[in-house]
Amino acid sequence: MMKWILVCLLLGFSPQCFAADTIIVHKDPRLDTLAAKQAEINASSLRLTPDGHYKGFRLLIMTTHSRAEATKAREIVLQNFPYQRAYLSYLSPYFRVKVGNFTSKEDAENFKDELAKVYDGGIYIVEDIIEYVPDTYTPATATQ
Repeated sequence: MMKWILVCLLLGFSPQCFAADTIIVHKDPRLDTLAAKQAEINASSLRLTPDGHYKGFRLLIMTTHSRAEATKAREIVLQNFPYQRAYLSYLSPYFRVKVGNFTSKEDAENFKDELAKVYDGGIYIVEDIIEYVPDTYTPATATQ
């Protein structure tokens, strides 16, 4: 008798009892637009420093004690690539020459290959604060 009760109970709790029903969600299509805008804002905020500058990449072409050597390296870059910016900085005791404002590492690598054709020193890709103005700049305080 106990076996029959157990068999009936097991048959009564078949997988059909636990099958999930289909759920249909009705949502406003504007939610997708808002989610896309928020994703864009989140992605751009990752590229910003806390003080509002952009993170990017530059090519470090020289670190030296001599200002004259650093100036000469900067001039070589500017003569061959006038569209690129070259930066000479001093952080005691070294002068550093960095080139470019690249938003992606791939862009920096591509220019590194071009620069290597005219500059024979070591060239390194470094993360740096860059000069960059985004194409789609809209202030957060703008009202519609």
